[in-house]
Amino acid sequence: MGDTILKMTGITKYIFDAYGKPIRGTNVKILDEVSLDVREGEVHILIGENGAGKSTLMKILGGIIPPDEGTVELFGKEVHFKNPREAESAGISFIHQELNLCPNLSVGENLFLGREIKKNKCFTDKKAIYEKSREMLMKFGFKIDPHTLVRDLSTAQQQIVEIVKAISYNSRIVIMDEPTASLTEVEIDHLFEIIRTMQKQNISVIYISHRFEELKEIGDQLSVMRDGKMVGTIDMADFSQEKVIKMMVGRTLNTMFIREHLSAQEEVLRVEELKIARNTKPISIQVKKGEVVGIGGLVGAGRTEFAKSIFGVRKYYGGRIIYRGKEIEHPDPRNLIRQGFMYLSEDRKVEGLILRMDIEKNITLSSLPMLFPNGTIHKNKERKVAISMIDELNIVCRSEKQMANTLSGGNQQKVVLAKWLAAHPSLMILDEPTRGIDINAKSEIYKIIDDLTRQGVAILMISSELAELIGMSDRIYVMKGGSVSAELTDPKDFTQEKIMSYTV
Repeated sequence: MGDTILKMTGITKYIFDAYGKPIRGTNVKILDEVSLDVREGEVHILIGENGAGKSTLMKILGGIIPPDEGTVELFGKEVHFKNPREAESAGISFIHQELNLCPNLSVGENLFLGREIKKNKCFTDKKAIYEKSREMLMKFGFKIDPHTLVRDLSTAQQQIVEIVKAISYNSRIVIMDEPTASLTEVEIDHLFEIIRTMQKQNISVIYISHRFEELKEIGDQLSVMRDGKMVGTIDMADFSQEKVIKMMVGRTLNTMFIREHLSAQEEVLRVEELKIARNTKPISIQVKKGEVVGIGGLVGAGRTEFAKSIFGVRKYYGGRIIYRGKEIEHPDPRNLIRQGFMYLSEDRKVEGLILRMDIEKNITLSSLPMLFPNGTIHKNKERKVAISMIDELNIVCRSEKQMANTLSGGNQQKVVLAKWLAAHPSLMILDEPTRGIDINAKSEIYKIIDDLTRQGVAILMISSELAELIGMSDRIYVMKGGSVSAELTDPKDFTQEKIMSYTV
């Protein structure tokens, strides 16, 4: 690693009033005199809870918003970016957590959007664009046809296109905001190889992530933010999960997982000999009242497919589903919800929430038939239910009328949970319940899960985070190749090594 190429000093950002003027005062600062140094060829990890100010700081660096106070120095010179294009011209690229591609354009057209190759200085040279796009994708080892429309790509492939596009700007600093959130393990390994290649070319990376297992593998320095302030920076040689969590939220890892519940003997769900595909082995599991049953396995093991098959949104190939003592021959989500069977999807933005609808309506959406069986919605009752759930789950918002897309990831996830809790569940399938949210929000969701099981709700929890799986489960099923490879019932066997041994 070389000399310091970026110095952000005393960066302060205030909340603005209705007239666009900053409100002065210590309690209304989004960022409070934040400083950050990045060296040439360094991977600098930036972490903190949702709302800690990470994205705001990076938006200032990326020219999206200006600072109200403080300075940004790039290569020893003070810079004032008026827009993202100026930042890009100076060598700064921003890969956002939310994808910014045009779905109705091809991969090649997206890669060269705004910098199209021209023929005779007038017409777009599509042949050259596709040839260059193919070269760019192959350079990084990605076999994606540049003629493919972005809307036809998987989320992981779209993320890859975003990364290749950012790197192709001859950037000196690349900001990556949760770049692995939608990638498989193989694609994550590939991304890390690209980052290491970038380092050899003296490109610096500012890497925002909530996934602790990635940090030590890829980082050189780590900076922690909390409540709009920079808590501190440590060398990754001094990294420990306990130390970093304490810096982030002021408490240790031992207090993260709350398990005060005791499972009963009453069986809520039994699945017998169910096949998620014609060529997979049959799956048999059971879940008892007040029990958390974890499902582990690598991405692609069939965990989500299994959950969706049980819930009736995906075809399966033989087997029996027995819920509360009765066989469900043709699972239908609407009927299952009315019987207290709920499914929280791994993708809250696409399948869990209506983002452009307010919190109140999102919370009551699944329970409307139970709340208003005659079909007439009473606004006061709907509002009371929403406010009750907001209070119960400690959802941080201005009011129940706030739009869901304005909430942090952790609070969005709580709204999804509130939606299902308002329908009075007996069984909940939680598919990656804490994906993409910060440590503090995770702890709150773990408490909610424990509270539910103490009330007798049966939980089937899919998780890729082994610490979460181990910390919250009473029993663990491990999946591999579309079927169950092991059932772990003794907590002594709940180790990362043991679980991983059944996944490969």
